[in-house]
Amino acid sequence: MTADDRGVATVWTASMVAVLVCAAAIAFWIGAAVTTRHRAEAAADLAALAAASHASSGPAAACERARQVAVRMSVTLLTCRWERGDALVEVRSEPSGRPAVTGRAEARARAGPVDRSP
Repeated sequence: MTADDRGVATVWTASMVAVLVCAAAIAFWIGAAVTTRHRAEAAADLAALAAASHASSGPAAACERARQVAVRMSVTLLTCRWERGDALVEVRSEPSGRPAVTGRAEARARAGPVDRSP
């Protein structure tokens, strides 16, 4: 080893640690974004099913039920409307944690009555 090579291992080790920390941070952000999107999709599906299952109570009561489900799932119900007997809902999910750098996710779902004809 020459005098010029002294400390090179320290520089390489510090560089590798920095790369691993950056990779871990990116993996965390991607995981947070995917989790937020999945939560929004699941909440939209459940809210639409809740509205469709309460359709006999009228559109206002059914949409109120969809709102209750959305609140319980920690998302915001943006819209709830009816189209040809189907409930259409749209929700928004805010990312959890600080700082919320992944942005919010929105999801839509449709649910309606089951056709039970043979």
